[in-house]
Amino acid sequence: MVSLLGKLFIKDYTNYNDSGVRRKYGILASIIGIFLNILLFGFKYFVGWLSGSVAIMADAFNNLSDAGSSIITLAGFKVTGMSPDAEHPFGHGRVEYISGFIVSMAIILMGVELLKSSAVKILDPVKIDTSAAAFIILAVSVFIKLYMAFYNNSIGRKINSAAMKATAIDSLSDAAATSVVFVSMAVMMYSDINIDGYTGALVAMFILFAGYNAAKDTISPLLGTKPSKEIVEAIDSVIMSHEGILGVHDLIVHDYGPGRMIVSLHAEVPGDRNIYELHDLIDHIENDLNDMFNCECVIHMDPVDINDNRVKEVRAEAGKAVQSVDERLSIHDLRIVPCQNYDNIIFDMIVPPECHKRDKEIKEQVCRKIEEKYPGCKAVIKIDKSYI
Repeated sequence: MVSLLGKLFIKDYTNYNDSGVRRKYGILASIIGIFLNILLFGFKYFVGWLSGSVAIMADAFNNLSDAGSSIITLAGFKVTGMSPDAEHPFGHGRVEYISGFIVSMAIILMGVELLKSSAVKILDPVKIDTSAAAFIILAVSVFIKLYMAFYNNSIGRKINSAAMKATAIDSLSDAAATSVVFVSMAVMMYSDINIDGYTGALVAMFILFAGYNAAKDTISPLLGTKPSKEIVEAIDSVIMSHEGILGVHDLIVHDYGPGRMIVSLHAEVPGDRNIYELHDLIDHIENDLNDMFNCECVIHMDPVDINDNRVKEVRAEAGKAVQSVDERLSIHDLRIVPCQNYDNIIFDMIVPPECHKRDKEIKEQVCRKIEEKYPGCKAVIKIDKSYI
């Protein structure tokens, strides 16, 4: 149904990377979620009122709270589409992460409440309603919730939305909890054994784990995470495809919400080229990246001396020196600056987060190796951190 509605109401509906298409899919899925949850609420409340079942009526209000989660997601996508303003010059894209985090908290709260009620049922078992109406209600509820989990997860993957994936987990958690009640009713009907509390506790643990993962996926972009390997490789490929670029380093990607990136990097260029030609080249690359990734891009030029054989030799030896200390280390921007009594070998050294040695210790080891290789020189090293 969602795919059909997408084809009917969303222009260019297969362009999932477009911010407008993403927003429309999010709004469409949220509206359908609100409709289905309110439909379930009305259906369960009516049957519960007719049968006098307090449990069915309580479950009806649970669906009403699920509609509230869909409203939060809807509001998140609405705000995400707002244009940048004076106070938020980078737009409002991160609101989508916030709405997903709120839904994640609702999932965790549901898990805690289910765990508490399951503990009470283990200590003081309560007779389960095994009427035909209860079975029908549960079966319909599980089917609808599984469908909601399916379409939310499908759309979440297509538009890469943590909020939609969190909503999918919410629906899946509801389906799991209801399925356990269904199983407990069947066991009670045919064996007169009440396992409701124990199975409920197991499902509660599953829901808490799912809620934790959903919260982690939504809060990580707010804290700042490194870009995906695919994005890094794609950016590198675009830059290196231009003649005159010798290398790329210090790449940083700032995420201000899906489809809103600011990219900064250093591009190594031949030091003997005309500065105006190089500036034009860098402008051209920035425009290409802006068009391809819908981002703002700033590139800093680093001139490299490609004609001095001594610089080439020292660069190669410095690379070997850092690799001998830790193979994950790398260097860039090496230059040799003559002084009165010695030469300074100056370069930046990238120390990745996985390297647990102290920066001072690494720098001392590398300096010692280089100065042993070149007695008339001093190594001047700046420590860089990798953000990819």
